[in-house]
Amino acid sequence: MPGPMGRGPASERAKDFKGTIKKLVAYIAHERIALIIAIVCAVASVVFNVLGPRILGQATTELFQGLAAKVTGTGGIDFTKIGYILAGLLCLYVTSAAMNFVQGWIMTGLTQRVCYRMRREIVEKIDRMPLSYFETNSVGDVMSRVTNDVDTLGQSLNQSVTQLITSVTQIIGVAVMMVSVSVTLAGLTFLTVPVSLVLVVVVVRSSQRYFRRQQAILGRVDGIIEESFSGQNVIKVFNREQRAVADFDVENANLYDSGWRAQFFSGLMQPIMNFVANLAYVAVVIVGAFLAIDGTINLGDIQAFMQYVRNFTQPITQLSQVSNMLQMLSAAAERVFEFLAEPEESADASTPELPRCRGEVAFDHVRFGYVPNKTIIHDFSCHVEPGQTVAIVGPTGAGKTTLMKLLMRFYDVNAGSITVDGVDLRDYARDDLRENFAMVLQDTWLFKGSIMENIRYGRASASDDEVHAAARAALADHFIRTLPGGYDFELNEDASNVSQGQKQLLTIARAFIADRPILILDEATSNVDTRTEERIQRAMDALMQGRTSFVIAHRLSTIRNADVILVLRDGDIVESGTHDELLAKNGFYAELYNSQFEDGEPEE
Repeated sequence: MPGPMGRGPASERAKDFKGTIKKLVAYIAHERIALIIAIVCAVASVVFNVLGPRILGQATTELFQGLAAKVTGTGGIDFTKIGYILAGLLCLYVTSAAMNFVQGWIMTGLTQRVCYRMRREIVEKIDRMPLSYFETNSVGDVMSRVTNDVDTLGQSLNQSVTQLITSVTQIIGVAVMMVSVSVTLAGLTFLTVPVSLVLVVVVVRSSQRYFRRQQAILGRVDGIIEESFSGQNVIKVFNREQRAVADFDVENANLYDSGWRAQFFSGLMQPIMNFVANLAYVAVVIVGAFLAIDGTINLGDIQAFMQYVRNFTQPITQLSQVSNMLQMLSAAAERVFEFLAEPEESADASTPELPRCRGEVAFDHVRFGYVPNKTIIHDFSCHVEPGQTVAIVGPTGAGKTTLMKLLMRFYDVNAGSITVDGVDLRDYARDDLRENFAMVLQDTWLFKGSIMENIRYGRASASDDEVHAAARAALADHFIRTLPGGYDFELNEDASNVSQGQKQLLTIARAFIADRPILILDEATSNVDTRTEERIQRAMDALMQGRTSFVIAHRLSTIRNADVILVLRDGDIVESGTHDELLAKNGFYAELYNSQFEDGEPEE
C-alpha cells in the first residue's frame, strides 16, 4: 500500500550491486593517482607489519637458545644480537605505522572530495530537473540522498577500500609467511578458510537486501519529518498530531526492523569468525607442540606461527565487515546515481542570446496533458498584444495554471505552439525566455534572510536605492520601516514573522525590481482579507503598467479592468471579452461572477 504523499514501499533487494560498484569506480576514476598511492601505502604497511612476527620469533628463538646454553653451561644469552633484532623490528613497525598514516590521510581527502563533488552535482542536477519531478517526488527523499546517502557513501568508501586492500594483502602475506615457517601448520590453518567463506556468503546474502531497504526507508522517514515540520500549522488546526505521529511510527517501525536486521546479520560475523579462529588456534598449539618435541620446528617459529594464525583470521573477519560496508555503499550509491540519472529538461535550442522581448504572446491550437491520454488543454488559441492585461478565469481544474506553466516552459506543449514576439518558445533557451518573465504567486516564497536580500532576489545587481524604490512602488516601504531593523529585518525560514499580506507585497516588490516585460499573477490576492486585497491590488495595478500581464483570479471583481478576459472550461475557451461584454452575454462568466455574491459577499 502506498505511503504518505504516494511513497510506496522500497525494494528489499539491491537492484544492481555489480553495476553500481562499476559506476562508482568510474565516478572516482579522476582520483586514481591518489587512490593508487593510498593502495601502495596500505600494501606496504601490511607487508612491513606481516614481517614483524617472524623477526620477533627470531628474537624469541635466540633468547631461548641462549637460556638453554646458559643452563647447560655451554654459552649464554647474546643480548647484543637480540637488541639488533628488536631495533630492526621497531623500525619495521614505525615504517608500517607511517605508511598507514599516509594512506589514511590520502583516503580521507579522497572520499571527502568525492562527497563534495556528489553533493554539488546533486544540487546542480536539481536546477536542471523538470518541474514534473518536484510535483511527484518527496522533498525529504531528495534531501536524504544529498545528506544521508552521500554521508553513508563517504564513510563506507573510506573504510571499505582500505580494509579490502589491507585484508587481501594481509591474507596473502600471512599465508606466505606461514608456509615458510611450517607447511604442516599452514595446511591445518588453511582448512578453516572454506568454513569462513561459506559463513561470509551466507551472512552477506542475508543482510544485503536489508541495507538497501534501510536507506530507502530512511528517505521516506526524512520526507515525513519534513512534511510534519513544514505543516505544523495545519496539523495543529485539525488536531492531527496523533495521526502525524502514527504515520511516522509506521515508517519508523519499518526503519527499525530493517536496521536491526541489517546490523544483526553484520554483527554475527565477528563472533562466528572468532569461533573459527579459536578452533584454528587450538589446533596449531596442539600440533605445534608435537612438532617441537620432534625437533622439526623451534620455539620461536611456533610463537610466530601463533601470531600469524591470529593475523590470518583477522582479515577474513574484516572482509566480512567490508562486505557489509560494500552493501551499504552500494545501496547509498545506487540511490544517488538513480537521482543523477533522472531525465532532465530537454536541451535548449542553440539560438543566440535573445534581446528583451516586447511582450507579444500567441497561443496557437495548444494541446497538452501531463500524462498520455489525459488531455487537459484541448485546443487553446489566443493572441495577446504587448502591454495588454489578460485575465484567465474558470472553475478549478480548467487549466488556468497549466497554461502559465506552458508559457514559462516548465512543460512543452503536446501539439500546437506558443510564441513570444513571433518566436516559438522551443526556439528560446529557457534562461533567455525566463529572463522576460516575473511571477507573483498565490503561495508566496520568501527565504530566510533580510527583507533587503529577499527583494533583491529579483535582480541581484540592484542597488539599495533601487530596492527602496521597488518597495515604495509595491506599497511595502511603510510597513518595512516599522519592523525592527527595517530593510535589515530578518525573515525566518517560512517568513511566518510577517503577515500574509506583507509577504505578498514583498513578492510584488521583488517583481518590480526584476522589471520584466511579461508578468504572471496567479491568484495573488486569494489568501488575504478584503482591505489587504485592495492594497495589494493597487500595488499590482502599478506593477502591470506597461507590461503584458496574465492574471489568474479567483475573485472576479479584481479583474474588471482587464483588456480581455478568457473564460476556460475543461481546457477550452468558452467565452472571451471585457468584463462588461461578458456580463452582457449572461453566459458562463456571468454565472461565475454572480455566484460570488450568492453567499452574501457585497459587490463593490
